Amino acid sequence: MPQPDAYLMIREKSGGQSQISSDGYVVGAPELVCEVAASTVSFDLHAKRNLYRRAGVREYIVWRTYDREIDYFILRDGDFARLAPVSTEPAVVYHSEVFPGLWLDASAMLRGDLKSVLDQLQQGSASPEHDAFVEQMTARSTRPLT
Repeated sequence: MPQPDAYLMIREKSGGQSQISSDGYVVGAPELVCEVAASTVSFDLHAKRNLYRRAGVREYIVWRTYDREIDYFILRDGDFARLAPVSTEPAVVYHSEVFPGLWLDASAMLRGDLKSVLDQLQQGSASPEHDAFVEQMTARSTRPLT
């Protein structure tokens, strides 16, 4: 069973597809999985990607450190497709479709500019799309289960 370097999940009561078991394990596919790949690029872009696709992970990010590239995939019609960046000038920036307001400045990540990465995240979390997402998650989590 692969263990991703990082993941984000939506709580099941808020409409997510996974949960934390009583013994602390993730059951089901997280919505977003991230891998930092140095010597494991082939494994991360093939075997793991296929496993995550079959499990239903909705977004998959691979940071290929030696290649100085970030691959951002989104699950569409049962297969991973590359997510198009919302901008490429002056920076390559991705906006998550699953987590509105999660904005990744890939160019800043690759050059090690943590301030710019955090600035982009801050802008995303202040966006109307993020506010609507938080409101939607809050509404779902307070609804009684039927």
